Amino acid sequence: MTQRARLTWNGTAALRGTRAGAARGLRLAAEHVLERSRARVPIEEGTLERSGVASVDEEALTAGVSYDTPYARRVHEDLNARHDAGRTAKYLEGPLTEERGTVAEIIAAQVRRSLRG
Repeated sequence: MTQRARLTWNGTAALRGTRAGAARGLRLAAEHVLERSRARVPIEEGTLERSGVASVDEEALTAGVSYDTPYARRVHEDLNARHDAGRTAKYLEGPLTEERGTVAEIIAAQVRRSLRG
């Protein structure tokens, strides 16, 4: 007894879904890094913390987390400054490095989800 199966491959739809999943994953991953970073950003009045934003360029499939104050870079890089307990320089670099495995898992989960349809 011979069994046959027919498979129709719609590559364009699959790629479109995968790309959408990747973009969704990037957004969730960037938000995750932003959340971890906000827990470390030095606080005087909270302006620096409130300026944090996660963004995604869906066309280029890139994501970013940034802080938008005139002093954000200086505060991030000044390893000699004193901060409240739990608050530190490298408030963005540290969480990004530490969370890289989680970031990859978040993105991969969204791509897998998009493939299930």
